[in-house]
Amino acid sequence: MNKVSIKEKIGYGVGAVGLDLSYGLFYSYLSLFLTNGLKISPLFLLILAPIARIWDGVNDPMMGSVVDRTRTKMGRYRPWILTGAVLNAIVLTLLFNSGSFGMSGTGLYVFVAVFYVLWGMTNTLADIPFWSMVPSFATEEKDRNLVSTIARTFSGLGQGIVSILTSVLVIGFAGVASDTNLSDMKAQDLTNGFGKWSAICAVALVFFACISVFSTKERNLAPASDEKFSLTKALKIIRQNDQLLTFMLFAMISNCGYYMTSGISSYYFLQVLGDLKLQSKFNLLGSVGSVLAILVIPIMGKFMTNRSVYKFSLTAATVGYIGMAVVGYGFSGMNHIEIALGACYLVASIGIGSMFVNQTVMLADIVDYGEYKLGSRSQSLTFSMKGFLQKMAYTLQCIIMYAAFVATKYDFSGSSNAVMNNPGANSAIKAMMFIIPPVMLIISQIIFSKKYRIYGDFKREVLDTIIKKREEMAK
Repeated sequence: MNKVSIKEKIGYGVGAVGLDLSYGLFYSYLSLFLTNGLKISPLFLLILAPIARIWDGVNDPMMGSVVDRTRTKMGRYRPWILTGAVLNAIVLTLLFNSGSFGMSGTGLYVFVAVFYVLWGMTNTLADIPFWSMVPSFATEEKDRNLVSTIARTFSGLGQGIVSILTSVLVIGFAGVASDTNLSDMKAQDLTNGFGKWSAICAVALVFFACISVFSTKERNLAPASDEKFSLTKALKIIRQNDQLLTFMLFAMISNCGYYMTSGISSYYFLQVLGDLKLQSKFNLLGSVGSVLAILVIPIMGKFMTNRSVYKFSLTAATVGYIGMAVVGYGFSGMNHIEIALGACYLVASIGIGSMFVNQTVMLADIVDYGEYKLGSRSQSLTFSMKGFLQKMAYTLQCIIMYAAFVATKYDFSGSSNAVMNNPGANSAIKAMMFIIPPVMLIISQIIFSKKYRIYGDFKREVLDTIIKKREEMAK
């Protein structure tokens, strides 16, 4: 295989910035926008999220199979990355500007439902082919680690931009006083601010996708499949790949723990602490942890296996979340609590960032394992499960969160008093912020340790078998 320059690897990774601007805005702030800005019922969202995921269960593997069958002059992946980015940018802008169209009642609910589903579909169009390119850059573990680390670094940068700047920019774009808290903003001001910020994120999504598409080449590709898509066959391939199923289970659980924090933290700072701007300091420290996470694999990988590094990542994340629980429950009235929480979140983010890099490398190994076991590489189909399990993790987080809101009769008036006068809602938000994430990470690590087996001698056997097969085909 031809060596891939560091310039091209960086050019590829840059595309993740735009993808995660859209991804972060949707997963971290859409719930706040819908409930506090548009006054959408949490019961409606509790029903909508699982329905959207049922469709993703068909759409994601279908898209993966379509990519595997693609033949164009631009290649197999890049046309879809560009197309998906443009469509996802349009949907993101329309979804976060839905409050500006004068809709209400049933019309607003239908609009939100349609574009909620469309966001997932258009994200899939770009996300699956983007991450499916990782194995095409490298076959060696160290090179795959580097490509995955670069891409995840830019992914973390996109998430960091959203988490640090959103509350400040929403206030600025809403045209209200800079010292205004989001908890004091009118619903119309909130929707106006999110609308303008989403448009900027949409433009950035397309811009960075263009850099990624036009600065890379596709190589080391298996022949494109000529078979038409069959959901039954796609599900059969997924079902027969036992390591893919194992990966989906432990990754979904650990990812849900992370999404629980990112999804509920805006409610915690807005409603429990009464000032969403405090979240920026909290997320800033988390972003520092995400940056430091890029050093974990290169440094620890010199004397530890990827398996051991992954265990370390989950342990670090768990320790960080437990520290947040100690601060959140034991020192709830302290000054600058957001700094103390952020320091613990920094530790957790080092583990989470490294965890995501390792998961990308694992999927590349699972592609090899699929070819080894089943004789079919199914690269994009396998990587489509990455996006699907992330959506499932987000859905699980949404079900827990919206169910808690319904059960505690949480008031979305936008006033911190709404929660202060509702101890049940206060307790539920704190439990979702501090208790559920570390519990999920511990469960995930137990499953990984007992069931995942693509490492050591067996991993070398898989790679050697595939390389020998390729050499025989080339003769």
